[in-house]
Amino acid sequence: MSDLLAHLNPPQYQAVTLPPVHGLILAGAGSGKTRVLTTRIAWLISTQQVGPHGVLAVTFTNKAAREMQTRLAALVPVNPRNLWIGTFHGLCNRMLRAHYRDAGLPQTFQILDSADQLAAIKRLMKNLGVDDEKYPPRELMHFINAHKEQGVRAGQAEADDPHTRKKVEIYAEYEAQCQREGVVDFAELLLRCYELLSRNEPLRRHYQERFRHILVDEFQDTNRLQYAWLKLLAGGGAAVFAVGDDDQSIYAFRGAEVGNMREFERDFAGPNVIRLEQNYRSQGNILAAANALIRHNRERLGKNLWTDAGEGEPIRVFEGFTDLDEARFVVDEIRALVDEGVQRTQIALLYRSNAQSRVLEHELFTRAIPYRVYGGLRFFERQEIKHALAYLRLLGNPDDDTAFLRVVNFPARGIGARSLENLQATAQQMNSSLYNAAASLTGKAGVAVGGFIRLIEQLRQETEGLKLPERVAHVLEKSGLAEHYRNEKEGQERLENLDELISAAATFVADEGAAGEADALVAFLTHASLESGEHQAGEGQEAVQLMTVHAAKGLEFDVVFITGLEQGLFPHDNAAQDRNGLEEERRLMYVAITRARKRLYLCHAQSRMLHGQTRYCLPSIFLEELPPELLKRLGKARPVEPAWSGAGWHSEPPLPASAEVLPDGLRVGMNVRHPKFGFGVIVAAEGGTRVKINFGSAGMKLLDLEYAKLVPA
Repeated sequence: MSDLLAHLNPPQYQAVTLPPVHGLILAGAGSGKTRVLTTRIAWLISTQQVGPHGVLAVTFTNKAAREMQTRLAALVPVNPRNLWIGTFHGLCNRMLRAHYRDAGLPQTFQILDSADQLAAIKRLMKNLGVDDEKYPPRELMHFINAHKEQGVRAGQAEADDPHTRKKVEIYAEYEAQCQREGVVDFAELLLRCYELLSRNEPLRRHYQERFRHILVDEFQDTNRLQYAWLKLLAGGGAAVFAVGDDDQSIYAFRGAEVGNMREFERDFAGPNVIRLEQNYRSQGNILAAANALIRHNRERLGKNLWTDAGEGEPIRVFEGFTDLDEARFVVDEIRALVDEGVQRTQIALLYRSNAQSRVLEHELFTRAIPYRVYGGLRFFERQEIKHALAYLRLLGNPDDDTAFLRVVNFPARGIGARSLENLQATAQQMNSSLYNAAASLTGKAGVAVGGFIRLIEQLRQETEGLKLPERVAHVLEKSGLAEHYRNEKEGQERLENLDELISAAATFVADEGAAGEADALVAFLTHASLESGEHQAGEGQEAVQLMTVHAAKGLEFDVVFITGLEQGLFPHDNAAQDRNGLEEERRLMYVAITRARKRLYLCHAQSRMLHGQTRYCLPSIFLEELPPELLKRLGKARPVEPAWSGAGWHSEPPLPASAEVLPDGLRVGMNVRHPKFGFGVIVAAEGGTRVKINFGSAGMKLLDLEYAKLVPA
């Protein structure tokens, strides 16, 4: 027993040896929470306070469950496979399999993954004759899952308008279809299990009496239904041991309720709140920065990370002139780090939005540095980018059958698989491309395919003579791609990637200086093919890691670069419109900082290419919230001077040259408010083209597009 507990620090020891009462363990980043969880189970079993079958341990990923089982097997002589350790979905599936009749399910019920669920919804909508443009299938899937995760069946769903009432009707039909076919989706697993335990008292009492200790990992990520399920199981007197970190709650978009931790403290834990604050990952300066940042959040339970590993290096801050300067700096530093002996696998490039990877990928590719996009696809391999490139390929070469098949029915135009099979057979007989064979199709399919051919011809005519970025932008809009993703509930990220494709085209023209526009399109498509097909790190090859901050949670690296630290980007515009959104963005930044073990870089740019045009940026508010004594600034970029000629930025005339009188009743010295940057004061009107505002400690020269958003405070 002494060997089991010897490796624990005092708070860990207190948590592991907690009597059989409810406990809330606030486990900071890198504080050894998995060690505490597994040692707690081993201690309970070793001291014979509970048998192996009396423990229920809940994790959020199968990987975490496997790791817990492996560690447990090394601590106590039990077969961990006999223990109830798993994800919420895995444990609910286990219960439903054992009690399928009581749950109203066939013994061999099947589970739909996300792709299967979407296909089932599309099939249902087709049978019901529902317009998939008015009711996009993916949006309906999110609607159904969100209601299930709140514990709301179709018969209980509220609908205040005809559009929502129709979605509720489809939800009801979907429930009926799944029941007929004997299938359940992921959200249904948990809801069906919760309903089973709620209404079946003998069964509920059986599990309440069986599981005397319930342990939950990553408690901050639980949603409302998961918490209700745990409360049901704990209703018979089981001791609930919840481990989590409210400062790392970053999944509100998935339904996670950070308030569950405070509710758990009130409902269960009471005085038994233990803080694990000693960090075994990062050096002191990194932790001091994380602590200083997160203190700006009001709604938190509170803790302060520390380490005995020493202060370590200062945090390096780099300000680039442009996003390309930022990327070049990052790659220069990577090359120097590798020369010093740092492994590429221990270097991570983090960004808030997936679209930001493009300029980093381009520079890594150009400089022949192997890299891997973790938890996602490389920029030119993403679905929406491949769709866009297929349209562009057809402009240059309508005989490209691969591009034709990719987008002939995307967005949906009512062209089915049978019609395409007939078209392919005809093209083979004629020894021609699908594009040329389309004229031979008759009936409804002929009309639909003919409409697609006319669209491509129209796009070719309308974009002839346009500059490459303008050509790309026009195709994205007129093809219907942009509108399709605007109508998707979670299409914002795909739209950002499409915007970045326009920026990629603008950068390509600036770098390559292609002669004619036809040549520019062919050259750009070749460039895209090469970047998507080459330099992807092979399996097992040492590579730099690229990922969003969300994907980085749970990981750690010797060296971390956090890029794009600008207002509107990180914190993101969409999330920072209210206090709750800004607090979640700050938690996301906290997660990013605490991924670093030894060295941390914070990077931002004065200007960034957005939608093919230059956007001028304010440094992120998060940079201002870090103590200056922790930072080492690596030189400041030369000042940005707006390029007005041909930029296409401004829709209003330039500001007057007078520094005393400004349009719309504004004047120098006036307090103003901006919807993105908050409250500030007008310092000066300069050069007749911009107005300088001080927002807090940050100064900003606003172009007239942003200036138009100012109102008196």
